Amino acid sequence: MAAVNVTVRIEEKTKREFDDFCANVGMNITTAFNMFIRATLRTRELPCSITDIEPLKQSREAIIDRGKESFSDAQEQAKANGLSEMTLDEINEIIAEVRRES
Repeated sequence: MAAVNVTVRIEEKTKREFDDFCANVGMNITTAFNMFIRATLRTRELPCSITDIEPLKQSREAIIDRGKESFSDAQEQAKANGLSEMTLDEINEIIAEVRRES
């Protein structure tokens, strides 16, 4: 089968880094692209995970439900460890700490 040339435009630094990577694993860019294309054709999907960079948006209700579930799990774990009673101030301090960390 006859080979054809394909032109791809990428930043120079990215190309250098990919050249180095390919050399380190014993191949060149042409081999890497051929592997990518053949894997795509074989599986009929891209051989990598592509996700949106924006976080998934959840409804307020879903977030509250997840928080309630987490609180219930923590409450059960606290009871199992003999820490069944926390004051509202202690709970609020933990919530504030989590908010500061995120």
